[in-house]
Amino acid sequence: MIKRKLVTFITIIVAILLQTTIFRKLALSDVVPNLLLVVTVTYSYLRGRTSGLLTGFLCGLLLDCICGSVVGLYAFVMMTIGFIIGFCQKIYFRNSLVLPLILIAGSDLIYGIYYYVTEFLMRGRLHFSFYFIHRILPEVVYTTLVGIVFYRLIVYFETRISRKKEEEV
Repeated sequence: MIKRKLVTFITIIVAILLQTTIFRKLALSDVVPNLLLVVTVTYSYLRGRTSGLLTGFLCGLLLDCICGSVVGLYAFVMMTIGFIIGFCQKIYFRNSLVLPLILIAGSDLIYGIYYYVTEFLMRGRLHFSFYFIHRILPEVVYTTLVGIVFYRLIVYFETRISRKKEEEV
């Protein structure tokens, strides 16, 4: 139990460091993949609603502290996404990448729309089609492609922890 929490915390720290440092330099069209969203979706999908809720809250709070304008906006949306994706744990398939990629892409799409509404629409900027084509879609594609690698890594570490736990019992 403690190993799982520690691995989750380390994964979140690595994701925030990669997202704010290395992937800022590798930005495509001024878009950076949302690794914390990938972590939230992955742990929600693997472990369920409660873990998704807590992981999403922690990831969102870190985003709020680093680049948020109002504390709590990112925490709320990430927490909500984590909770909703947690319902998909019941249809978890180990070897399939299709559902996790759909969940990552859909979550990033919802995240982008939420970000547009809270950061731009409330300020009177009504160019949704421009924002959708130039910001949301490239981020969805970039996050989904990077999400393949992150998802596989997290699943690998989760299975290693589960095997060690079964061996100890």
